[in-house]
Amino acid sequence: MTEIKFGTDGWRAIIAKEYTTDNLIRISDATARFVKKRGGDSVVIGHDCRFGGPMFAELCTQVMAAHGLRVYLASGFVSTPMVSLGVVEYKSYLGVVITASHNPPEYNGFKLKSSYGGPSIPADIAEVESMIPDFIPEIKLKSLQELEKEGSLIYVDLEKNYLQACRKAFDLERINSSFIRLGYDAMYGAGQRVIRQLLSQVEEIHCDHNPGFHGQAPEPIHRNLKTLSQMIAQNEHLNCGLANDGDADRIGMYDEDGKFVDSHHILLLLIHYLSKYKQMSGKVVVTFSVTDKVKKLCELYQLPYEVKKIGFKYIAEVMMNETVLVGGEESGGIAAAGHIPERDGIWMGLILLEFMAVTGKTLKALIQEIYDIVGSFDFDRDDYHLDNELKNAIVDRCKSNFYTQLGNKNIVRMEDLDGYKFYVDENTWVMVRASGTEPVLRIYAQAPTAEEVRKVLDDAKITFINNQ
Repeated sequence: MTEIKFGTDGWRAIIAKEYTTDNLIRISDATARFVKKRGGDSVVIGHDCRFGGPMFAELCTQVMAAHGLRVYLASGFVSTPMVSLGVVEYKSYLGVVITASHNPPEYNGFKLKSSYGGPSIPADIAEVESMIPDFIPEIKLKSLQELEKEGSLIYVDLEKNYLQACRKAFDLERINSSFIRLGYDAMYGAGQRVIRQLLSQVEEIHCDHNPGFHGQAPEPIHRNLKTLSQMIAQNEHLNCGLANDGDADRIGMYDEDGKFVDSHHILLLLIHYLSKYKQMSGKVVVTFSVTDKVKKLCELYQLPYEVKKIGFKYIAEVMMNETVLVGGEESGGIAAAGHIPERDGIWMGLILLEFMAVTGKTLKALIQEIYDIVGSFDFDRDDYHLDNELKNAIVDRCKSNFYTQLGNKNIVRMEDLDGYKFYVDENTWVMVRASGTEPVLRIYAQAPTAEEVRKVLDDAKITFINNQ
């Protein structure tokens, strides 16, 4: 049998290869037994826009119900934050999202959400993983019609619930009556119907149902969002851009010039707004690949600061036990106080649109406020699809302190919390890490300017890949 392993955020596999109905029965069976073991009696299940989503969600529902659990099944596709919020609203023990998030379109996946409305903690995930049988369990499955008739299946409108939460949390009238004119790219993902129901001054692209995502991985990074960037730069009526990934828990933004605003800048903007403008407090928790500028801002604002391994589940674990102002990852998954402990690309976008509306300033002007405090910087990332032998050789060399130079600069120190981060000075570093959800080696870089970042990444390719 295929070994089913959870990565940084759930189990992901290629549809019809490892992601099959048989393997979904195995993982759903383990999840149901875990819920029963913990005394839970219900689960919330939803799927995003990917191929096979309805079929996989329905099969998961049938397996859960066969174990005596009540299932709240989302009507139609939904975002991951909608499921997380639904777990809280329906007081369920667990949520299941059939999604592969930002992975390429040939993937699907299986995410677990706990009763508090965030990713299940690593210990719980490990327990579910250990309970997955190495055979296909024989389970008598009832039809959805039978389950609904007997009360084991209840259809719920998770998108409607999410919209109500947004309207309660934000002054949408103020945003809609402000100078903001938004360009929105849903990347064909599950957030595609939300923005148009909340904001009146918006121009949308890629907001129709396309399970293949037009052949592109729905990850909100600049190389995947060139159309949105050009639309904002060329349309004088638009002055801001927002994009979300396939299950709408990640965010990317653009300023009025069509320049990409990455997660590092978004994290800094959130901390700046919530701490300085709204006088809120709490710990800031980020993953290992996030810029050190966040630490500098936290020190200036006297906010506690912590760095975790990559994977939002590690941040969620802190959020369950401490007061966290902002928590986030380089990959665009960010959470903030006042919401469930969950990444939410739409919610974070609304916070920043509110920031703009309150101050009357553009994103570009607000970012300059950040630069005036912590200094300017730029960031980028290259992804390399490598065979396992080469990828493992690079990782082994990083582990053994083999690398001492990057281009013509000496490496002055190295950190290895999760991946390997090499500093050539306090403002310039490169990081090497193997992806936890794809057969990919990622190389990240920070430097004072975009040109310097590109030079660092080019030097990194020569150092780490070409010289093997």
